[in-house]
Amino acid sequence: MIYLMILFIGVPLIELSLLIKIGVVWGVLNTVLLVIGTGVFGAYLARIQGLMILRELQYEINQGRMPAEKILDGMIVFCSGILLLTPGLLTDICGFLGLIPGTRRLFKEWLKKKIRAMIDRGSTITIIKN
Repeated sequence: MIYLMILFIGVPLIELSLLIKIGVVWGVLNTVLLVIGTGVFGAYLARIQGLMILRELQYEINQGRMPAEKILDGMIVFCSGILLLTPGLLTDICGFLGLIPGTRRLFKEWLKKKIRAMIDRGSTITIIKN
């Protein structure tokens, strides 16, 4: 619950204060153009990365391999795209980091450790259909 409060209250407050400070220094129009520009450029990069991952995923499926790594890559790129479309500079920085293959690999390793810990604790739900 505390994480959700931080996410929905803390992050927008930080974003707003950053935008106000940048707006004072650079001016309102430049700040608005920066937010719009990073959103458009980020969406373009997310689209390119997403299509590349989709091709790699299809290739692995065609080779008969389970594309678990590519699925995680796709999840991270998708979330990065959402962050980039959210107005603000902090979310844009996090979004761009998710699109860079090197930092995406770090996010992916962290995510795998979290999933493994959840499985080990038994805090995951397994759905089995007959």
